[in-house]
Amino acid sequence: MDVDEQIKVFREFIEQNYYPQLLETVRKGHQHIVLDFGELIKFNTDIGDEILEEPEELLKAGEIAIKEFDLPHKIKKFTVRFKNLPSSQKVLISEIRSKHLQKLVWMEGIVRQKSSVRPHVTAAKFECPSCGNILNVLQLDQKYKEPTRCGCGRKGKFRELSKELVDGQGLVLEESPDDLDGSQPKRINVFLKDDLVSPITERRTSPGSRVRLGGWLTEIPITLRSGGQSTKYDLIIEANHLDPLQDEITDMKVSDKELEQIQEIAKHDPLQKIATNLVPSIYGHEKIKEALVLQLAGGCKKERPDGVVTRGDMHMLLIGDPGSGKSQLLKRVSKIAPKARFVSGKGASAAGLTASVVKDEFLGGWSLEAGTLVLANKGFAIIDEMDKMTKEDRSALHEALEQQQVSIAKANIQATLRCETTVLAAANPKFGRFDPYDLIANQINLPPALINRFDLIFPVKDMPNRENDEKLASFILGLHKNPEKGKSELESEFMKKYFMYVRQRITPQMTDEAIEEIKQYYITMRNSGISEEAGVKSIPITARQLEGLVRLSEASAKLRLAKEVKKEDAQKAIELVEFCLNQIAKDSETGQIDIDRLGGSRMTATQRSSISVVKEILAALEEQSGEKMIPAEDVVQAAQEKKITKDKVEEALEKLRRSGDIFEPKRGFVQRL
Repeated sequence: MDVDEQIKVFREFIEQNYYPQLLETVRKGHQHIVLDFGELIKFNTDIGDEILEEPEELLKAGEIAIKEFDLPHKIKKFTVRFKNLPSSQKVLISEIRSKHLQKLVWMEGIVRQKSSVRPHVTAAKFECPSCGNILNVLQLDQKYKEPTRCGCGRKGKFRELSKELVDGQGLVLEESPDDLDGSQPKRINVFLKDDLVSPITERRTSPGSRVRLGGWLTEIPITLRSGGQSTKYDLIIEANHLDPLQDEITDMKVSDKELEQIQEIAKHDPLQKIATNLVPSIYGHEKIKEALVLQLAGGCKKERPDGVVTRGDMHMLLIGDPGSGKSQLLKRVSKIAPKARFVSGKGASAAGLTASVVKDEFLGGWSLEAGTLVLANKGFAIIDEMDKMTKEDRSALHEALEQQQVSIAKANIQATLRCETTVLAAANPKFGRFDPYDLIANQINLPPALINRFDLIFPVKDMPNRENDEKLASFILGLHKNPEKGKSELESEFMKKYFMYVRQRITPQMTDEAIEEIKQYYITMRNSGISEEAGVKSIPITARQLEGLVRLSEASAKLRLAKEVKKEDAQKAIELVEFCLNQIAKDSETGQIDIDRLGGSRMTATQRSSISVVKEILAALEEQSGEKMIPAEDVVQAAQEKKITKDKVEEALEKLRRSGDIFEPKRGFVQRL
């Protein structure tokens, strides 16, 4: 088919199917039209095949055909874009080869990196100073080209008259992990120009979004350091059409039948029903499963008039013995949670979790690359083996967990990325397994500031118990014999939609009775931590747990599709928080719950009270003897009268010595500073 025929076919096709749309586009001042490839193939089969083989030539023919129409005002430049390309043209990024060069293909992937928009020269006009001849030079390579000679025989410098510029932008597209079977995802550079870099499309192509991209593959020459050209070429895709995929929760579609099913489950104790079907192949851990269901439902995000935002996402930490099923729980949640990303400790760095600044090979300069927490925005980040991460890498999580944003200031890029992400993490105790005689808090090898940001912390213990072990063994061996036993009544896809639906559509309000219930629990807990010795109080609960209680009660109401948070929702939340605090923050000496136990390194109320008693004794002995130096034995004796053991006194003196309150002028004597 020659060029005239191609133009004629395009003209007829647009006249029959797209003429009103074309007039409207031109009237609005837009310079592109999107044609449906499926319709064009029905109209003329030959031209469809030619477009796939020689897209650039055919698109020019389409542009000429449009310019021939009698349009309201003259157009200089117009682009034809094609959507709905045949499935035979789909390629995976890892399967791109030289045979695909100059062919029209489409692919799906995740935008990993995006450069800023810059103008690119497409053509330049030069004037010959000798004869006044105008020379047109097309700029197809990366290097700016000037004419070498004119028709009149002149060589040398020519005067540049004008140049045509287009807006260009580079993307790095990475294969979607769903298309791969455990292999490394490959990347490819994409070049967008003209209307594909308009502010509307800009928002669709931010790092982390999934897109479907149509275009043709072009090679770019690589220049060697010596100035010559390499035999290797770089590949790049010139984008023709870009479509954001419905990956966001906001674009979710729930059919009427599914909606009925959701409403049916919500009527009869949904928390219990879903928790039972969440991980049916793991025995026990009922409380953890309930907490996971509430985490998947999530609380409500609130923005206050003064600009302070309270997060709605609940973070959860499982600390447990090896082989207690933590990783299985995490893996299962990653299949059900909307927009979930799974990472494991040793393989995760601070830059990989939050964001990094990378050198832009393609358009020069620096560009921002999003990490796991940013890519999982409005979804879930699941971190296994959190204790294996290095200290520096863990510190990157602090801001992301509480403020729900990632700030980065590197290489002249200052940016704040949103990461409204729910974090579910798992870790092993400090020495690999829980020591039943030591405090659980002392065995959590994570900094207090990080632990504090988790709403719920569950220790998963694996203690020998004949009755329990028998049930567990029967359950596991039964699964090996008949794997169907571990089948969930509810389909994973349906559960995903259930959680998407409640997260997106349901925003329950707190009622007075729910607020009263939480308030009473908080006040009772706060004032329960009075230590008899020296009246020092332990702190059983802080305002962070109070916010956690609100989030948990909202999640419980969401599961019932309720508009209000009732008293029973608040009671469910209190039950879970109480369960966690009893497990990890109980002071064995007083039987009180002390949140400072969680810090591990911090002093508990009992230790604080013994220190204050020792301080008082030192002051009294100094007054009695009139001496500055006090024998340590006298301090121990005086403390024993107040029912404080020798070990405790020595521990208190050591702590005071380290903090610089006392010093030891000579062996066996102490003196206050």
